[in-house]
Amino acid sequence: MPATSSNDLRLITDFLSESLPFDELEFVDLDHLATQLVIQYQRSGDNLNIDHCTPGLRILRSGAVELVDSSDHELIERLAEGESFNLHGINLERPGVSAEFIEDSLVYFLPMADYQALRQKHRHIDRYFHTQRGRRVRRAARENSAPDYLSRKLSSLMSTKIVSVAPTNTVQEVALVMGQRRVSSALIMQAEELVGIITDRDLRSRVVARNFPFSKPVSDVMTPSPRCMNASDSAFDATLFMTEQGIHHIPIQNDSQQLVGIVTASDLMLARQNDPVYLVSHVKRQRSVEGLAQICEQLPQLMGQWIGTGGRAYQVSRILTAISDAVTRRLIDMAIDELGPPPVSFAWLGFGSQGRGEQLLGADQDNGLLLSDSVKDHHQSYFETLAHRVCDGLNACGYPYCNGKVMATTDQWRQPLINWKKTVDGWCNAPTKDAVMRVSIFFDVRCIYGDEHLTDSLQEHMLNRCHSNSIFLAALAENVLDAPAPLGLFRQFVVERTGEHRSELDLKSRAVAIIVDIARIHALAHGIKAINTHARLKDLMNQKVLAISDARNLQDAWNVIMQIRCEHQAEQVHRGASVSNYVNPDRLSKLVKRQLRDAFSVISDAEQGVSQRYRPGLGR
Repeated sequence: MPATSSNDLRLITDFLSESLPFDELEFVDLDHLATQLVIQYQRSGDNLNIDHCTPGLRILRSGAVELVDSSDHELIERLAEGESFNLHGINLERPGVSAEFIEDSLVYFLPMADYQALRQKHRHIDRYFHTQRGRRVRRAARENSAPDYLSRKLSSLMSTKIVSVAPTNTVQEVALVMGQRRVSSALIMQAEELVGIITDRDLRSRVVARNFPFSKPVSDVMTPSPRCMNASDSAFDATLFMTEQGIHHIPIQNDSQQLVGIVTASDLMLARQNDPVYLVSHVKRQRSVEGLAQICEQLPQLMGQWIGTGGRAYQVSRILTAISDAVTRRLIDMAIDELGPPPVSFAWLGFGSQGRGEQLLGADQDNGLLLSDSVKDHHQSYFETLAHRVCDGLNACGYPYCNGKVMATTDQWRQPLINWKKTVDGWCNAPTKDAVMRVSIFFDVRCIYGDEHLTDSLQEHMLNRCHSNSIFLAALAENVLDAPAPLGLFRQFVVERTGEHRSELDLKSRAVAIIVDIARIHALAHGIKAINTHARLKDLMNQKVLAISDARNLQDAWNVIMQIRCEHQAEQVHRGASVSNYVNPDRLSKLVKRQLRDAFSVISDAEQGVSQRYRPGLGR
């Protein structure tokens, strides 16, 4: 139905003035737009597709909608209050997309003719919706594409340091030239024609191994008529070709069939160094702390590359954690190689962000050693030495020592299972403020190395002791509510007032950590084993502990804040500045500020839910 009263129109124009991209319109244009809008109501579960809905722009006044590829039900984008979509326009770029409302929603509908007229009149609005649609399609395509290194053109990977010789040059002459020029291959040229290739592998297998005379012409041992590739071909094409042909060198030509370079298997390997799979496998091959540290030195730049090519915070944090896990495991293996096999079974525990799989740059160590109950007093020196080797190695690799000494090097956090259980019992029976703060680290626990059954037994004991322990859960709730989201009256940001980070927002402690705490308390209260925040929220939703909208809102808030945090760290790395979790809101774009305010509002609402559920009458 159309808005008719002046009050209705004023409410709409006020809303539009705070919503992208309409916030840049003049008041007269906003008033005119408001008169064109039709108010529609959509129930949760409603589905719109281009065959059964009127074309036009839909602006969400309240509620939430998911844009979904109907062919495989893949989620393309989730939209909330203040966001808008033109379903028919999206389908021009990606056919088969439908809109599924996941909450009861109030929608302002702008008919297609009025929508097109608005875009024609206001260039910034046309540009916004054009790039918005393209961004959705690019994101969907990127998420289904091959790793970035595989799409790189060979022109960006090849070596132009070509060594060419004549077919009549002797084997010895060619070997000398290759050695002097420090290359692993030479191209055999007859005038301007490529007639063969010789590689260092050929020299070993065809000359040295067979005692072939060095004085013979290289044409007798070369590979004749080698296949070439074009400089515009991709690394994927070259990788596939090398794999199929069992070769390690490919001559590269330009469009005029002129030789311009050569690509080797080593070149492709170097191109893969920003591939997480390569990094983890490379970590496993290291034989020294120094080698591991050299790999870890690359992580800040690599994170910048991953973010710059569209990596999402959830993906990047899992990747960085996987690399941290791999480094830890390699350090443990290296220590065991030197110390000998452990006297009893053990588990190396990762706590906090590593336990949850949510590490970013600058994460310090939070770890412990869980020993079998069969451990003897005389075994302790072995595990103490192991702990120091690993923690010292992690520090050398850029994972600094924990200021609170929550590390396996501390006797308290290097104990048999029975003692760990007693520690948990003490926390639950007497939930002091210190105990509750420790819970925020230790209850996010994961086995990084060793006997997973020990870790499972400890986690099961934790959940059993927390479940329905109203006093302990109340203490956890109070701890959550002691750190409200940094949003004050009139949705103003609450920033640091003094110190090094004056006028800045702490995105880690004052935002992400609160969502983590909220997910944790609900998980502990309901016996949910998941540790990762996203996984916890999903399980809480599936078990109907949280409403679908509440769980998804928290997931979205986590994603928004972590993405801003990742992009901020990547920008700091690019500038050569120290990495931190603090941002100055005055330097953020209007869109990012709005996203943060919305995320902080979600956190505030979720904190109220914690207060009502676990701390009745707390009055916060």
